[in-house]
Order: sequence, then C-alpha cells, then structure tokens
Amino acid sequence: MNSMTKKITATALFGVLAVSAFAGCGGAGSSSNGLSDTGSDAAKFDASKTISVVTREEGSGTRDAFTELTGVLVKDGDNKTDNTTTSAVTINSTEAVITNVKDNEAAIGYISLGSLNDTVKALKISGVEATADNVKSGDYAVSRPFNIAYKGELSDVAQDFVDYIMSSDGQKIVSDNGYVTVSENAAYSGKKPSGKISVAGSSSVSPVMEKLAEAYQKVNTNAKVEIQTSDSSAGMQSAMGGTCDIGMASRDLKDEEKSALKVETIAKDGIAVIVNNANTCDDLTLDQVKSIYTGETTVWSDIIK
Repeated sequence: MNSMTKKITATALFGVLAVSAFAGCGGAGSSSNGLSDTGSDAAKFDASKTISVVTREEGSGTRDAFTELTGVLVKDGDNKTDNTTTSAVTINSTEAVITNVKDNEAAIGYISLGSLNDTVKALKISGVEATADNVKSGDYAVSRPFNIAYKGELSDVAQDFVDYIMSSDGQKIVSDNGYVTVSENAAYSGKKPSGKISVAGSSSVSPVMEKLAEAYQKVNTNAKVEIQTSDSSAGMQSAMGGTCDIGMASRDLKDEEKSALKVETIAKDGIAVIVNNANTCDDLTLDQVKSIYTGETTVWSDIIK
C-alpha cells in the first residue's frame, strides 16, 4: 500500500469514528441526535457505566405520576404494581434528587420541572423539550397537576389565601416560577382577614407554595402562612386528619382522598427526567425511560449508540 493510499484510508477511518461518536442517543424512534454539544463532555463520559436509577419514596406524588405516565406502574383492575427496579436509589425530596444526579455521572432521576436548575440536564422526551410551553400545549408527555385539598369549609383567612392563589396575581407567580397557569381570574381583591394558615405536603408543590405564601403575606400582613414539606400522601393525610388547613399534592387525588376532601388544581407541572451534565444523552423515548426504571436497561451504552 503506497503512502497516498494509507493517508486516504486513515482519513476515511477517522471520518467513520467521528460519525459514530455523534450517533443518536435513544436508537430507533428517537428524534434527537442525543449527544451534548460539547466534545469535551463526550470525551469524558463513560457510557459503559451502570445506570444509577434514582427514584422518589413511596407516597411521593411525583413518583406516583411519573410511574403511571411512563408505564412503570401497571394497573390490573383495582390492583396497581410499581415495577421500579429494586436496585434504584430511593430519595425523599426534590432537592436531594438533584444533588444525587449532580454528583453522579451515571445517574438518572426525575423532578418537578419548576425545580430544574443548571446543575443537571433535562432530557427531551421523544424529541420534545421539558418546558412550561410544551406542558401547556400537551406536547410534553410527562406532566401532572399541582393540587391543594382541604376538609370541609376553610377559615376566612385560608379561603382568602386560596382566592389569592387563583387570582391573576397568584397565577402570575405560578407562571414566573416555570409552571403552567390554570385560571384567568381577576386580580386579588380580598378583605385581608387575620389568622394563621397551615399548609402541608408535596415537596414538589412546596417551592411555588412558598413563593405564593411570601407574596400573599405582603398584601395581607394580617396573615401568617406556615408550610410543612413532606410528600403528597402525607399532605392528604394531614388534611383529612385536620392537622393542617390545606394539603398539597403533586398528583391526582386517590378515590378515598377525593371522597374526604375538596380539591383545587392551582397549576400544572412537567416532570423533568434529569441526568448529569456530563452525560452525552439528550433524548429518550417513554419506552426507554420505562426500560431503565424497570431494570431492563442497565448500562448507558445500551442507550447511547
């Protein structure tokens, strides 16, 4: 083989390798090329690593909604089976999921879209970005309601707070924090009664509820709002048991909860599927998400081709 032939062969081989390096994440059916734009990330990420699956605790509204929307939860009549892999790391708050994924290059998790920050990367789902606009249009498949629920009639001050949340003032706070609004009511015009309001439940709803409470207490200085963050099921139990005025849930209410409580949807939210910023995958289908979370797909090289 002469020197010219060697050069041509080497150039062709380099081209093949370059194309292979930019092959799509997600394989057939993925509508994204699936790789990050930075060559340095591609060079650093080791796709042979075992996928570290991160999930929320049982009782989490985010887990309930995520597993149902992705098919990880299987329904058979009244029976429901959550097929989340037993090897998954279970974490009990949104912030802790973000921290775990940020610190582990091989991790995948899911969080409220409104809590997403630049320390982790949100994956597209079947080519659709996780944005409030795509949740509102229905194009982003993994979304759910943010609900509040209460037993019987609310106190004057608690009802006034709910009226504020559903007013244009409250819904602007919802929108400003990355969530989707659900009402087009007039501006708040309450009587500003005095008293204390206790709110408890979902760690996904809690961040926007804290913003709403802060703003409400500025316009009604006679009110004090106390928020206890746990999970959706605990929030509904607290509301049913009368240990809080308002419960927060990041999912639809269960039948027994609906029968005992009044419910209002205050916002809609996407569930962002997140990975470490060094991960070269940008896009997964719902089937691929399900495969990862049920333990059928266990290494990133099965996804990143």
